[in-house]
Amino acid sequence: MKWWKSKFKRLNHNKQQGEDLKSPQSTSEQFTEDFTIDLERLKKEIGHNWDVRFREFQLGETGIQAAIVYIEGLSDKDRIDKHILSSLMTGISEIKVPLSKEFIINHILTISDVTEENDVTGVVSKVLTGSTALIVEGIPNMLVLGTTKEKSRNIEEPVSEAVVRGPRVGFTETLSDNTALLRQQGANRNLSFLHFQVGQRAKKNLVVAYVHEVANPELVEEVIKRVKQINIDIVSESGYVEQLIEDNYLSPFPQLQNTERPDRVLGALMEGRVAILLDGTPFVLLAPVTFSMLLQSPEDYYERWLPSSLIRLLRFVAAFISLFGPAIYISFTSFHQGLIPTKLALSMMGSREGVPFPAIIEALIMEVAIEILREAGLRLPKPIGQAMGIVGGLVIGEAAVRAGIVSPIMVIVVAITAISSFAIPQYSAGISLRLLRYGAMFFAAVFGLYGVVLFFLFLCSHVVKLKSFGVPYTSPTVPYRASDWKDFFVRMPLMMMKRRPNLLRPKDPIRKD
Repeated sequence: MKWWKSKFKRLNHNKQQGEDLKSPQSTSEQFTEDFTIDLERLKKEIGHNWDVRFREFQLGETGIQAAIVYIEGLSDKDRIDKHILSSLMTGISEIKVPLSKEFIINHILTISDVTEENDVTGVVSKVLTGSTALIVEGIPNMLVLGTTKEKSRNIEEPVSEAVVRGPRVGFTETLSDNTALLRQQGANRNLSFLHFQVGQRAKKNLVVAYVHEVANPELVEEVIKRVKQINIDIVSESGYVEQLIEDNYLSPFPQLQNTERPDRVLGALMEGRVAILLDGTPFVLLAPVTFSMLLQSPEDYYERWLPSSLIRLLRFVAAFISLFGPAIYISFTSFHQGLIPTKLALSMMGSREGVPFPAIIEALIMEVAIEILREAGLRLPKPIGQAMGIVGGLVIGEAAVRAGIVSPIMVIVVAITAISSFAIPQYSAGISLRLLRYGAMFFAAVFGLYGVVLFFLFLCSHVVKLKSFGVPYTSPTVPYRASDWKDFFVRMPLMMMKRRPNLLRPKDPIRKD
């Protein structure tokens, strides 16, 4: 009985707490036509903030009270002075009675972005993003004026996706600049941008982009549905969106592609994929994605098809070495010495003479050292980071070998593996392979070459089941789609790639000439 009473009290307490927590958010009230009440309501909501400015004045010589609300530093004061205050305070000599908001919008204000809002929460939300709220005595609802000050850095070449041949243009942290870049790269009336706000306590603008005549409507609806379900305090970066809308959060593989390049995004949209742009980050998400797409570079399509195909094949080889390089070395040296040619085996035995550790410990020492150096080089300032890489390389290459901790051939194996991981165009895909490499090494240390094969089978069984927005991750190999192999291992000539990828089920499967 006591247990039930305590549980009942606890439930009531939680319910009360929930109501208390909800009460500050329950501001979805409508404005009245009373100037004083509405102004006081706004002051009560955001007036306690230091950077919020309330400016009360009269409309010309009419004696009608008005006020604007804006954020210092976030709103463009020049635009407010020239196009709002100047027009309202000096541009009115007489008013046709009754005063209407249409008259203010069409005859007084000289600003283009004007919307009407009658909800307190909506007005507060827009003011906090840089807009200016205008309240006029006798006018129902409020006018929200677009005065957000644009602060964006210069458009530069993306750091994470360098190419030899291709546009030197990358996205910035400003959402409007990024959408404008997409329009500029390829004017298309069917290029659609759908706007959403994400974040429960700190809202951010998010845009879902797709080509109306090309993208599969079911795919677009699925992306919109998942974006609408984002329920988190703040979405700081597109990585939050990626993790909240992906299919399998336990998988080590990225299920959305991120990019800083407008040309890559536009190319993906023309294939029938969907892009997600978030304000405040230059990284745009592309959905869906397959593993083979993560090994493609925009440069593949800018060079001729033969060299592009060769380089793409090299990337697949690099991905294999990055995943299984140390594991194969461990399995051969620990279990299958008979499979190594005699001269090479003698050379390897000579190089390992005096090393007190088994191959797996050697590999772990080197791999962990490389990872620490890579992380330190990324976190330090650029000049110091480069010096750190040189010093670290010397220490690993010379001192560790001379001290007899590792063998020279292990240094070569780990160095080739590290260089191979750098050849993967997508950083997120490289991280996944680096993580899985340790699993392959442990399987090789326990079961030898059979363990490597076993780990590969486990990996295949996981990847085959993995999907990205309904598209199999291993397409076009599993399920087999012969037509999509034109842009898989080998990139065929452009005149032979008339059809868009079937795995995306585009609305219009044929590319226009």
